[in-house]
Amino acid sequence: MNAKKQLTEGLITNNPVLVQQIGLCATMAISTTLFNGIGMGLSVLIILTCCNVVISAIRKIIPEQVRLAIFVVVIAGFVTIVDLLLQAFIPALSSALGVFIPLIVVNCIIIGRAEAFSSKESVFLSFRDGVFQGLGYTCVLVIMCLVRELLGSGTIGGGLLNGANSFITLDGTGAGFRIIPEGFGAGALVLPFGGFLTLGILMAVMQYALRKSNEKKARKEKEVKE
Repeated sequence: MNAKKQLTEGLITNNPVLVQQIGLCATMAISTTLFNGIGMGLSVLIILTCCNVVISAIRKIIPEQVRLAIFVVVIAGFVTIVDLLLQAFIPALSSALGVFIPLIVVNCIIIGRAEAFSSKESVFLSFRDGVFQGLGYTCVLVIMCLVRELLGSGTIGGGLLNGANSFITLDGTGAGFRIIPEGFGAGALVLPFGGFLTLGILMAVMQYALRKSNEKKARKEKEVKE
């Protein structure tokens, strides 16, 4: 499997959120500001990549009967490391994400890739799979954050960017850049309902694009045969 195919799968054809439809709870819950989205996305990317590498490296010595338990132990170890690092160096992000960082232990994206890919493939391929699947997850989070924050709060980069001074902040206090005048945003989009609505629209767009792509490929194959 080449890198281009893995990248395409992670971002588009096998995107963990929009196609596989896993890890949806955290995706809808924390995608209210760019600060939360980037923080959660990178955390999952790091944990997924590290877990993939370790599980692939020890896959031949893991007893079949306890493989899921071993996967959870490996995942829990890396989640704990990331959680403690966030608490030590970016406490504002740790506080904002709250329980959703520890819950990565049971995130279906991590366990799913361990079961479906890294437990069967080489370390190098598993490393790339972790990076590309993590990128796919992060991209969806960022898009959702941008849409919900812009249309709901009227800002972009809340918690991460300080609009007044034009610099990046990691203490969660950045007001972001105001695009829509205060009071004119659709406040419902930053509520749980907004998460369902935004994610549903993104899924519909992705499925439509994939269907059109498959139809185009089918027409080309038919033309070649004729």
